[in-house]
Parts: sequence; C-alpha cells; structure tokens
Amino acid sequence: MVSIDDAVIARFESHGYKFEILVDPDAAGRIRSGQIDIENDLAIPEVFKDARKGDRSNEEILKDVFKTDDIAQIAIEIVKRGQIQLTTEQRKEMLERKKKQVINEIVREAINPQTNTPIPAIRIEEAMEEAKIRIDAFKSVEEQVQAVLKAIRPLIPIRIEKVRMAVKLTGDAYGKLYGDISKFGNILKEEWSNAGEYLCIVEIPAGMQGDLMDIVNKKSKGDAEVRLVK
Repeated sequence: MVSIDDAVIARFESHGYKFEILVDPDAAGRIRSGQIDIENDLAIPEVFKDARKGDRSNEEILKDVFKTDDIAQIAIEIVKRGQIQLTTEQRKEMLERKKKQVINEIVREAINPQTNTPIPAIRIEEAMEEAKIRIDAFKSVEEQVQAVLKAIRPLIPIRIEKVRMAVKLTGDAYGKLYGDISKFGNILKEEWSNAGEYLCIVEIPAGMQGDLMDIVNKKSKGDAEVRLVK
C-alpha cells in the first residue's frame, strides 16, 4: 500500500460536491484505464470531501453522484474524470521516469532496418527532442510508444520487428538459462537431441538480440550456442 506521505490527491467535483482520494501517483495511468488495486493503489480506501482534513464524503451523496458505493469504481471515476494534484517536483520525476520507460520499450522492440541492428537509447532520445515530443505522465507506455514512433520515423530509420533465435544448450546450461530464455519472448519450438542437447527457437523483440546473446554466453560458459534464424 502506498503511504500517505507518498500519495497524491486525486480530486473530482460534481453536483456541487468535491470528492478526493489519496492515490499512488505511479498508478494513476493504470487506474484511468480502469484497472485498480485498492490495497496498493490507495493510501486509505476512503473517499473524502477534504483529504487533508480527513473529512469523509457522505455515503448517500456518493451513491447519488456515482450510482454505486463500490470504492474501486468510484476511485476509477475520480481519477479518470478529475485532476491529480502533483507538486512540480513530483510531476518532473514522473515525466522523466515515463520518458525512460518509453525509450527503453522502443530500444527493446525496434531495430534500424538499414543495418538490422538495435538503435541506441541516446539516438531515440535525440530524435524525440528534435521532434519536440511531449510525454504524458499518466498515459500508458504502450500508447505513447506508438505516438513517438510516428513522430520520429521521418528523422531516423526505425522499424518494430520480431526475430527468431536458435539456441542450443548443453551440459548444465539448460538449468541455468531456460528461465531467462523464456522471459525474452515466445518459445516457438523446442526439443532434445539424441546427444542430450536442448534445442529451441525463440521469437523475441528485434532490439533484444544482443541481450539474449550476452546472457546466454555469460551463463553458459561455452556450453551454449545462439544465432539469428534467417
């Protein structure tokens, strides 16, 4: 559960009444999309008419305005239709964190189609600045990735793509690496050879080729092979 000190006020006014909840600022975007975890996203599972004073809203008024007494549904409506009261520093931190998340997602998913290689994060950030992109602290990463891609495509060669990697594990490498490989993407095919080698084809975001190769080589210590499937 988010602490009261870390929570921010989400405020909504309707029918002449003011409704406030103490919410985790990092959860606001998800709540706006209709997903909420009452125990972790709200500092106190209550609706207030003045959160700072601790004055709770009247239950009959809540039912009249929101047509429900379900705190989860009411909280979603307050965040979706109201305003989040952030300090300047909180907003700055959230914007910077969301920007990094958007950049990291593009790095993970995209490649330069001219060279078929991943695009460095700094190059994507520079293109975003050149395109004067404004990140929204409360919109989802997935939603903003599409907008960013549309804006920077005229500036840098970029393409979202999946690639297939063939992996062969021998010795103790299977036990060390199977969990890591499965987290990178979807294992499309897998089998054991007569020699006891584990063989698989895994589909992953194009930008993750280097990361997969690095972790396989590091953990296998020579007991594995990984290559791009053309």
